[in-house]
Amino acid sequence: MARICYVTGKSRTTGSVIHRRGIRKKSGGIGTHIAKISKRTFRPNLQRVRIKLPSGQVKRVWVSAKALKAGKVEKVV
Repeated sequence: MARICYVTGKSRTTGSVIHRRGIRKKSGGIGTHIAKISKRTFRPNLQRVRIKLPSGQVKRVWVSAKALKAGKVEKVV
């Protein structure tokens, strides 16, 4: 099962890690240079919670922390 937010639809996004080498000009060097660029993923802060659906049914789903904090779903304890 993919970890996607039930409410907002948030999922993983891709980005890069940039590795730099050298000493900054400010510190007396000749400047930094890009040595390598690696792929990485940014994962949303998902929580597995029991929520109450509009029909009154209780369901356990993945919901982002931002949606929980905003009160977009009613959490069942």
